[in-house]
Amino acid sequence: MQFTVLFNVARIRPGETLRETFALKSEKERCTKKWESLEVEFWMERIPGPPEHLITNDVLVSREVCCLEVQLDINESRKYLKEGKNLVLTVSASHEGTQKTTDDTDTFYFHCVKAWEPVLKVRLQKVSDKEDDNSNLSDTLTVPLKFLPVGHKVKITLPVRHNVPLQLYLQLNDCTEKLDVRLGYDLCREEQEFLQKRKRVVAGALKRVLHLERDLHGREVPVIAVMATGGGLRAMSAMFGHLLALQKLHLLDCVTYITGASGSTWTLADLYEHADWSQKTLEGPLKAVKEQVTKCKLNLMSVEHLKYYHKELAERAKAGHVSSFTTLWSLVQEMFLHERPRKYKLTDQRKALEHGQNPLPFYAVLNVKEEKFSTFEFREWAEFSPYEVAIPKYGASIRSEYFDSEFFMGRRVKKLPESRICYLEGLWTNIFTRNLLDGLYWSSNSNEFWERWAKDMVDIDKHSPEDDVTIIEPPSCLSGKLYEMFQDIMTKRPLLGKSYNFLRGLEFHKDYIHQKKFIEWKDTVLDSFPNNLTPLQKYLCLIDVGYFINTSGAALFKPERNVDVIISLDYGLGNVFKQLEMTYKYCKIQKIPFPKVEVSKEEEKNPKECYVFSDAEDPRAPIVIHFPLVNDTFKEFKEPGVKRCHSEMEEGKVNLENNCSPYYLIRLIYSSENFDKLVNLSKYNILNNKDLLLQAIRSAVERRRRSRTGNLPSHSGAGYP
Repeated sequence: MQFTVLFNVARIRPGETLRETFALKSEKERCTKKWESLEVEFWMERIPGPPEHLITNDVLVSREVCCLEVQLDINESRKYLKEGKNLVLTVSASHEGTQKTTDDTDTFYFHCVKAWEPVLKVRLQKVSDKEDDNSNLSDTLTVPLKFLPVGHKVKITLPVRHNVPLQLYLQLNDCTEKLDVRLGYDLCREEQEFLQKRKRVVAGALKRVLHLERDLHGREVPVIAVMATGGGLRAMSAMFGHLLALQKLHLLDCVTYITGASGSTWTLADLYEHADWSQKTLEGPLKAVKEQVTKCKLNLMSVEHLKYYHKELAERAKAGHVSSFTTLWSLVQEMFLHERPRKYKLTDQRKALEHGQNPLPFYAVLNVKEEKFSTFEFREWAEFSPYEVAIPKYGASIRSEYFDSEFFMGRRVKKLPESRICYLEGLWTNIFTRNLLDGLYWSSNSNEFWERWAKDMVDIDKHSPEDDVTIIEPPSCLSGKLYEMFQDIMTKRPLLGKSYNFLRGLEFHKDYIHQKKFIEWKDTVLDSFPNNLTPLQKYLCLIDVGYFINTSGAALFKPERNVDVIISLDYGLGNVFKQLEMTYKYCKIQKIPFPKVEVSKEEEKNPKECYVFSDAEDPRAPIVIHFPLVNDTFKEFKEPGVKRCHSEMEEGKVNLENNCSPYYLIRLIYSSENFDKLVNLSKYNILNNKDLLLQAIRSAVERRRRSRTGNLPSHSGAGYP
């Protein structure tokens, strides 16, 4: 039997010897005397030299990095290639690892941590040889980088049997430039500047809508957010109706943040292509969307389109982008929604924010493991905005235009141009990179998955991070090995959606597990095992949030955003409270302020159009105004207070009965009539509950005012002085 022992090396002190005895016994053997032990002696040595300059946010650490540049004569290289040989350059401790000469490359770069004392190995080998073939050891050169002068070019010679020696030029440079990964849990400078501008817009709009006698100042201005779920074309279409209604009520100018997931990201991506979208009527964009949603899509796989997909995929691969099925899905989706390629990029949306004229959008997605773990066992919230791409748990983010480039130790080591937004939409709506366990969750009662996750989190909390030793026992019998094999099959993701990992190479602070900011997002079975977390992975694996909770709210739970009111737009069919209830359960376990979501059995059977949830005990918890996708009074009223006549009753019949509905998730085309019904229903449900909306917003204003005068505990937020 082979055990794996995980030991916390932070216990070892330089210059001291530590002896440990590990008891190798399984859970079943705890009470017996028959067990083996492993005795290990640890000794840590101090490395002489100046102290290393580290950059940290107390969770992740960036170390000093050097870059080795290797140049060779391209003509000499081509000569050897014609002879069936190429030059293999390896710095095993570097980001790049091993590189080989090609017809069009004469310069190579290797990025590595200086303190690791990296070594360059150069060898000439046959092109047909395997990478680890050592048969030509005489044509090998080894150069420890610590002997190279920094900033100076050095010529070295590789001896070649029966041939002229090959000349190489090496130059070692320190990477002293500023990090390209922002380490910190605070809001980025651009978002804080946006908040100052948007606050003025919101303050003026609230004064008009609520008929306030005086202007709102500073902390008195509440942060209102729109939070939309996913739901394919149904979410995309209905969200247009919801936003149109908020616009008619003059409430869009009161909104600071707007978040989307899966299908609702299509709505946001469309709207933010226009710099002043919320200042103009949405009737025009709605008409354009209707034209696409009701159009036949049979030509998506025509010969002409297939040639276009192939050409785009080949060009991206040549440029250095990661190829995956998700890339193809992105192109098909773009044709499905727009029928043409668009040059439009995520950072182009900054034009829609430069004067604070629109809410700041966030696009929600999950980062998961490629294999071995289900989405419930391991997933991390990730967020995209026009300013940054971030994984909040680690307090790490990059500028949005840097996404898709290669990173090492917080530095962009291979710069790729920003991708068109269609490739991001493919990630945000990636329903293909699921494993069998995700599929089982999606098609069954999810309560048992949630109960298990909640239990896992409680068990993890009981396991103190001070415990220095973890012994992992392998399967000891046939049934255990079969279970392990079955687990591999169930958690393998056959259609991966890979993206370069901008956290790659970053190391963990020795006390990361105790940091309050990390604990706020600590919600997986691997969080106490740093060697298994995302910075150690080459790629991110991003999927649709619906495989955990169908919510886009993670960006709003960040305490620095200080959200007071959430307008929750739910596009689910069936149980219209399920996703919000799951969000509440998640927040409760994570100790994130969020009001209790509790409805009666009768309301579950016959839900109303709007619900308001709040927590009078905790002023940090946002007021949640929930709009489920239901058809209640719309059956009899075409507008608030205006009853339908007999000939108009058919327009009020909107089928939302899950699998039988014309809006079921896999429906890719809507009839013109069904599209209008869905949009009109969504619009009506907002308009018909104007009073509830205004009452909740007024409560938030009053709560802000009381907080400012000291009658309530305040919760500060960046951007609100």
